Amino acid sequence: MTDQAPRAAALARDSGPAPLSVEVAIGALTFAGDEPVEAGGGGMGPGPYDLLCAALAECSAMTVRLYAARKAWPLEHISVAVDHAREPGATPPDIFHRRLMLEGPLDGAQRERLAQIAQGCPVHRTLSAGARIATETLDQTS
Repeated sequence: MTDQAPRAAALARDSGPAPLSVEVAIGALTFAGDEPVEAGGGGMGPGPYDLLCAALAECSAMTVRLYAARKAWPLEHISVAVDHAREPGATPPDIFHRRLMLEGPLDGAQRERLAQIAQGCPVHRTLSAGARIATETLDQTS
């Protein structure tokens, strides 16, 4: 990424060799982004919906972990798996299927509460409520 790129929390730039491949930068971290081969990409990295799934999984795990720690509940380990699908006849058509794997001697009420807490993570709330997106076009000078 060059110094001419605008500053942002995340930046994606086309990067060659596959038609849809991009280089994604988040702070000092960079990685490849792409679509799967069957979708016209080169399969060189996660696709946009993969990253949305990852954001929901990450936020859910962090939120549940923080809540369990604050309550001093015996949550030993959490894994969160998220998949995305589109159901054309549904409103809205996008669905994220989240599965929480909670390890530790939690009782049923604690497990149920942690599932509720996952629904309060900031990414879940954003996806559920929707968001406004403001777009501007910047001129690139040579």
